[in-house]
Amino acid sequence: MEQKLTGRYIDPLTDWSFKHLFGLDPHKDILIEFLNDLFKGEKHITDIVYKSNEHAGDRRDLKKSIFDLLCTGDKGEHFIVEIQRGKQIFFRDRCIFYTSRLINEQLSVGKDSETYELQEVYLIAILDFTIEQSPSKQYLHDICLIDKDKGTIFYKKLGYKFLELPNFTKNEKELETGLDRWFYMLKNMSRLDKLPLYFKKSIFEKIFQIAEISNLTKEEYMSYRTSLEQKWDYDNVLAYAVQEEGKKKYGEGEKKGEIKGKIEGKIEGEKENKIATARKMKAKGYSFADIAEITDLSIEEIENL
Repeated sequence: MEQKLTGRYIDPLTDWSFKHLFGLDPHKDILIEFLNDLFKGEKHITDIVYKSNEHAGDRRDLKKSIFDLLCTGDKGEHFIVEIQRGKQIFFRDRCIFYTSRLINEQLSVGKDSETYELQEVYLIAILDFTIEQSPSKQYLHDICLIDKDKGTIFYKKLGYKFLELPNFTKNEKELETGLDRWFYMLKNMSRLDKLPLYFKKSIFEKIFQIAEISNLTKEEYMSYRTSLEQKWDYDNVLAYAVQEEGKKKYGEGEKKGEIKGKIEGKIEGEKENKIATARKMKAKGYSFADIAEITDLSIEEIENL
């Protein structure tokens, strides 16, 4: 049965919605405000420039890096901003790989540089899952390189910020900071029917106006619809797989959370394989219709590869 769009606002946790809100140059003040609230005075960003989200590397045998969003700040900082709906088996490894790619590119062969001085690199990941299996109330992980013996920061130019939305449980009246409001918006926007009382700030008024489904063009609506259906498909496949696998495993003492984590990783891996196949077919000149039929990817996904 086809699911209907019943909410007033888009779900910001689909790929299209996230880029629609945070990844367009006319709306870059939204991402700037988000980053400034996230860094909580540690940095003050006044401007950003969006960059290509695909990095192929210096050699043909290097694995491609494809970010959700990549931008540079007014002081040369690099920000990778990712949204991740499901767990990946090597999620931490992928984060390190992404930041390493940007670090490596700063000192690539052929570039004029006599020093090893680097620009700052940060990866921000908005997660619709919890990183750890054990219960935790921590919803923001602020990670950097430290001296383990002294407990002091060893290197300030590389950092990772993970936002775990499932662990954020504050209600509207409990919101205290700007970052609280971003968490609440990302997690609850699609279920709201009006701008929350405690969001009376120009940037949030702009976000909710952009996010209102009735304000989308026909093309935007169709793109949103496609991305939302993909999210529904993912959720339905995951729920069914967890249920079926649970019937087999519970007798052996395997926890439901562990089963879900394994299946999420498997689903993400299958999606990456489809994307890799689509890229090869696209490079060989196959029609988008043929690629879509073979890989089950949408035409829009294939166009964006």
